[in-house]
Amino acid sequence: MNKWNSNFKLGDTITEEQKEFFDKNGVIVFRNFLTQEMISLYLNELHRLEYVWLTEGRDKINGVPLKFGKDEQNNKTIQRLCFTSLYSEALHHLLSDERLKALITLLDPYEGRIAENEKDGLVINNYINIPNSTFTQMGWHTDSPRDLFLGQKIMPMLNVGIHLDTCLFENGGLRVLPGTHKQNILKLLFGKKYFVDYSDDPREVGFDIFSGDLTVHDGRTWHRVKQSPLVGEASRRRVMYIPIITGKFKPKHDKSKTPFYHRFTSAVHH
Repeated sequence: MNKWNSNFKLGDTITEEQKEFFDKNGVIVFRNFLTQEMISLYLNELHRLEYVWLTEGRDKINGVPLKFGKDEQNNKTIQRLCFTSLYSEALHHLLSDERLKALITLLDPYEGRIAENEKDGLVINNYINIPNSTFTQMGWHTDSPRDLFLGQKIMPMLNVGIHLDTCLFENGGLRVLPGTHKQNILKLLFGKKYFVDYSDDPREVGFDIFSGDLTVHDGRTWHRVKQSPLVGEASRRRVMYIPIITGKFKPKHDKSKTPFYHRFTSAVHH
């Protein structure tokens, strides 16, 4: 298992070096995307949305189920929130950042867009390693079979992670198999057992991720979230994910049906 270092910075355009690195590996890390003030603002928004949605008794947003767990005091908590920018002015404003728009060019020659009201919108994952947590890790997967579940061909997409907590390599977090975004369809579908395989892979790489960093991985790249060896608050890892997608515009709304793959993944994300 290897740790890669990164000193890329994300500006209003993607540099040739950054484009080449991403094209080769299917993953890239940009440092210091958010300031500490922005991180505080978004964490406040996370807490506000969680409080409001728990109070309202919501269990899904636009057809996509929320994921619940318990905190250390055994209080109900939401561990995966979706479409958050549709309920938060601050998060909505974040998605118009020119630097995020610059990432779309990583999909060239495809026309890409930031999927604010498609797929699951701006997702916030709240991983913590405690006994009652339902979200401590995530097994190996790619993001592509969703397209197949929805009856369409696999389209290029980017998954952009904006990290609100520091997660050093030794403490788990994102792991990827570099270059697997160029694999054939059989390897994409059957290279590993989706979501139920948590095992280390000698080819996998990870990073020291610091609060405020931004990661991008190609949706066809094999990746997982490794469980933290830490427990309790020290293991908490909050990440905002927004997809940049191609293909037909398919917005979700409050009458949207729950996608089939969510019924499947809810059983295996534990």
